[in-house]
Amino acid sequence: MPDDQNRKGAVKNPAQDSDSAAGYREQGPSDARSGAAEKPGFIRRHARAIGIGLVAAVLLTVGGYFYWQTNIYPFESTNDAFVASRPFPVAARVTGYVVEVAVDGNQRVNTGDLLFRIDARDYQAAVEQTQAEIDSATSAIGSYDAQIAAQRAQTEQAKAEVAQAEAAVGFAKENAERYGDLEARGVGTVQQAQQSAATLREEQARLNSANAAVIAAERQVAALQAQRTSAVADLARAKAQMIQAQLNLSYTNVTAAQPGWVVQISGAVGEFAQAGQSLAMFVPDDIWVTANFKETAINDLRPGQPVDILVDAYPNHKITGHVNSVQPGSGTAFSLLPPQNATGNYVKVVQRVPVKIVVDKWPEDIIIGPGLSVVPTVRVR
Repeated sequence: MPDDQNRKGAVKNPAQDSDSAAGYREQGPSDARSGAAEKPGFIRRHARAIGIGLVAAVLLTVGGYFYWQTNIYPFESTNDAFVASRPFPVAARVTGYVVEVAVDGNQRVNTGDLLFRIDARDYQAAVEQTQAEIDSATSAIGSYDAQIAAQRAQTEQAKAEVAQAEAAVGFAKENAERYGDLEARGVGTVQQAQQSAATLREEQARLNSANAAVIAAERQVAALQAQRTSAVADLARAKAQMIQAQLNLSYTNVTAAQPGWVVQISGAVGEFAQAGQSLAMFVPDDIWVTANFKETAINDLRPGQPVDILVDAYPNHKITGHVNSVQPGSGTAFSLLPPQNATGNYVKVVQRVPVKIVVDKWPEDIIIGPGLSVVPTVRVR
């Protein structure tokens, strides 16, 4: 019997077993938390080392990127860049009414193409008048040449008469001396002596007259030559006036001086244009890019370096060029009022230096003009 009771006492109550199991389960999590608290995890145990490693990684990344940008990165770029050109006004060179506008706004033209026409009638009349003056001066020169030739012939004739008169004077002088001697010796008559003396005086008078005629003829030749010289000067002046008149006539056709674009037309048919008045603006085909790089970047820029250019207006077009030159000075140094930094509150600002970039070939299917924004990227290494 006692053995049976012991065996019965040894049999566990299921309710007690469930309670004990529940108690065991209730104690499980608390025991785990207490175990974790007693033994920290890897991150908590190495938090300081991990933090130092992360900071070192960030510093290495930033330093490496900075070194790449300053020492290894092979490009220099700026968005402070624009298309540049030398546009100029198309001006009338002569005064007159505009009778024709031969172009439209924003039209491309070639060298010599007609842009405007000014009334040419006054200038054509000036050419014809100048031509008449040329003809008159030419005719006067011909007339003076003929008169000079005739007067020179008269001069030669007068000189011949002088020679004859000199011979006659010599003969009359000999006769007068001979008859004078005869009269003195009583051989000749007084009448013969007087006659020979009178003949000598007549021949001397003829000689004097002939000499005077030669002098007068020579003076007349000199006067005609002076008049001819004046006529030659008139001819030269008329020819110079003809050149100017023809130039003025040609200026009535206002033409393109070089290939480019005609923009902002202000001249109109019927307008009275003054000499020098602007009728339109002209943009030549010769355009380039002016890029304002920071002064800290120009150390690596050299003429000839290749450039990739992105035009804001045409982002799908690839345009290439090369560095042409670097301006020796900042952009503000050549302004109308350059800044003066000799002040007590000076703040250093990185300056911009203009760099001229020449495009190898502009695309033909786009319109490029001064002022358009571009982004050039220069390969410096």
